[in-house]
Amino acid sequence: MKRFSVLFVALFIMIGFGACEQKPRGGAGKMHWDRDMCERCKMAVSERKYAVQIIHPKTNKSYKFDDIGCAVLWLEEDKIPWKDSAIIWITDAKTGKWIDAKTAFYADGAITPMAFGFAAFSNKTKPENHRIVGFDTVVEEVFKKKKQNKMMRH
Repeated sequence: MKRFSVLFVALFIMIGFGACEQKPRGGAGKMHWDRDMCERCKMAVSERKYAVQIIHPKTNKSYKFDDIGCAVLWLEEDKIPWKDSAIIWITDAKTGKWIDAKTAFYADGAITPMAFGFAAFSNKTKPENHRIVGFDTVVEEVFKKKKQNKMMRH
């Protein structure tokens, strides 16, 4: 009977650990909407159309953001040494599904949480009759907007 109890407890512990949140290596983790905080601006991530996750390529740790602008600036401002190999996920503004931010299509003019204005889309969901840019252009324009905002405050 004692042996059965020990086996039962061991099995219970193994099942408990197996039920913990797991994500595929490099995949986007579960978002806790309105509770997870943006790594850069510390606002709650609540807009499901513009959320971003940056995954550390070696540790698989997920960093969450409320706007692609915050994610881009965090990589630069915090001098993240692995920024070139970072895995970046963003939600498709139409479907809410996670897509690769580096290969996504971006439309500008969106009303985003930090006013950077870029909404991401997959090839299937990208809007017609709209200016569409790639990730590198988004990065350039985020830095331009940051510089313009500094100039306006002075």
